[in-house]
Order: sequence, then C-alpha cells, then structure tokens
Amino acid sequence: QVQLVESGGGLVQAGGSLRLSCAASGRTFSSYAMGWFRQAPGKEREFVAAVSWSGTNRNYADSVKGRFTISRDNAKNTVYLQMNSLKPEDTAVYYCARKSGGWPDTHAGEYDYWGQGTQVTVSS
Repeated sequence: QVQLVESGGGLVQAGGSLRLSCAASGRTFSSYAMGWFRQAPGKEREFVAAVSWSGTNRNYADSVKGRFTISRDNAKNTVYLQMNSLKPEDTAVYYCARKSGGWPDTHAGEYDYWGQGTQVTVSS
C-alpha cells in the first residue's frame, strides 16, 4: 500500500512563496510519475503540475507556468512544489498523487494514489 503525506501548506500574502512537500512510502517511488492537483471551495479538482519518474519531463497548468516548479528527490521518496508569486486565486487544498505509470499526465483519472491534502491560503 502506498501512502502519500503532504506538508508545507499555510497562509501567505499575495506575492509570497510556499514550498509543498509530499513524502511517499514504498520502494518503487522512482518508477512512477507524480502530480500535484488542487481544489478550491465549490470548484472541481484541477491539475497543477506533474513530473516524470526520472524528473526529466514536467507538465504545468497554464495558470501556474512561470510561477510554480515541480521537482522530485527519488532518494528521499519526496516530490516538491515550489510556489512563487502566489495569488489569491491559488487558494485551495493541494493534493499530491502517484500516477500508474511514468509519464506526467494531466488527467486526475490516471493517478491511483492520493494524499490527504494540505491547505494553501493566499491573502490579498
């Protein structure tokens, strides 16, 4: 069984930065792509960023390109989301997820394990 635990969320002013972490259990972390999704109140869960098993390939939602960076450390079984220039519209619960394969897909249905989420709140 795979467990994903997010951390690093919190309250930040607009223009600020946060770094989210997602620690994964299991010995096959490096075989799978990982993704970050978010869900704001009253809205559907949406794709934010994903990284391939090797860290070489990355995908980003248009809304976060140039501001967010996804990375991973396979030795630590951890994936990160560095969020800069945060905006109030980035406020949401952020989830990390493991994809059933190595390519950084943007569709939530391609991910088979999910964390419990971490709240990010950006004040104006």
